Amino acid sequence: MTNNDILIRLRYAFDIKNIDMIEIFRLGGIGVTKDDVTNMLIKVKEDDEAPENYKKCNNKMLEAFLNGFITFKRGPQHTAEGEPVAPPKATGQESSNNILFKKVKIALALTSEDVIALIDDGGGIKVSKGEIGAILRNPSHKNYKECGDSFARYFLRGLTNKYRA
Repeated sequence: MTNNDILIRLRYAFDIKNIDMIEIFRLGGIGVTKDDVTNMLIKVKEDDEAPENYKKCNNKMLEAFLNGFITFKRGPQHTAEGEPVAPPKATGQESSNNILFKKVKIALALTSEDVIALIDDGGGIKVSKGEIGAILRNPSHKNYKECGDSFARYFLRGLTNKYRA
């Protein structure tokens, strides 16, 4: 699953408009235009060649979007002195699926039980708290587990079922 697929599925799950997508990217620290957003949301199958106006979403852009999504959903955080606090950055070793889990969990204030229920709803599979914990761990931790595409798809499908219904 590509980063563009993740953007498309998140946009659909939360019914995010193009204007809001631009704002979410801005909150994450990246300026994009309406055309950029439109070109990132073009669906391209793996076997097909991308159209020339297709814009690939790299890991930095996806992380900026997810950081902006946290701020968009929860509002900006401030220190005791009133300085704004940015959401934590990924280490660069994590897969985009792991980053997706962490950032959406933070943005929606989900518990591990909520994540388990979303995966169950989205794919009908049972996962344990330990498996979710392994996905949410730091990549340098010995029990870290990379999140597969199927888990991410089930999670996004569960979000769609919950927030679009």
